[in-house]
Amino acid sequence: MSDLPLWLAILVSVLLVLSGIISVTGALGLVRLKHFYSRIHAPTLGNTLGVFFMLLAMVLLFSYLRSKPIVHPLIITVLLVLTSPVTAILLMRAGIKRERKQRTIEYGPDEVGHMDLPTKQAVLVSESNSDNEKANP
Repeated sequence: MSDLPLWLAILVSVLLVLSGIISVTGALGLVRLKHFYSRIHAPTLGNTLGVFFMLLAMVLLFSYLRSKPIVHPLIITVLLVLTSPVTAILLMRAGIKRERKQRTIEYGPDEVGHMDLPTKQAVLVSESNSDNEKANP
């Protein structure tokens, strides 16, 4: 491997360390958070941003070593940015559908609580306040 300039070595090192810190934070969020909807959020963000920093470091390093721009790792980043949130949304929707059929307390007694889903009889707080004001001028 040829000698890298100091500025490039520092920049690549910082990006790789940031990538590791963010990815570990996302993994810890997955393990430590108690509720399903909280747990799914941390790794999605950590995954996307951590991989982005790693691939940016790779683009900078290999573009310098080959003396030409290397941009195909950015395709991986674009695909990850598109697919990771979509996957999280689909998992959350599946969780909501499961919650409608079977309460969390039945299949996940260690969960913080169950999600309160709105019903047809539910009235918004602002609607009930405005009705009270109309009735009592």
